Amino acid sequence: MPVTDEDMKKALKAFRKRMKMTQLDEDSRLGHSPLTGAKSKIVSMQPPAGFGKEVWEELANKGFLKRDGVGFFELVPGKSFS
Repeated sequence: MPVTDEDMKKALKAFRKRMKMTQLDEDSRLGHSPLTGAKSKIVSMQPPAGFGKEVWEELANKGFLKRDGVGFFELVPGKSFS
């Protein structure tokens, strides 16, 4: 089944939201000083469930995501659906 633009938009939005939540979770852990200004070092993750592998592969092929190991993807800065 071909991947639609609407599916890719929803998947990319879910990926961004999950990445943001993961980074905020990492930053809020005990042992990190809020005064040091150190930001999260999480830059890639496994995509959220709910979308098929073909959606993530298509987003990577179109340049919205970058492959970062087996099953991990990274956001490409400045790239979004118009």
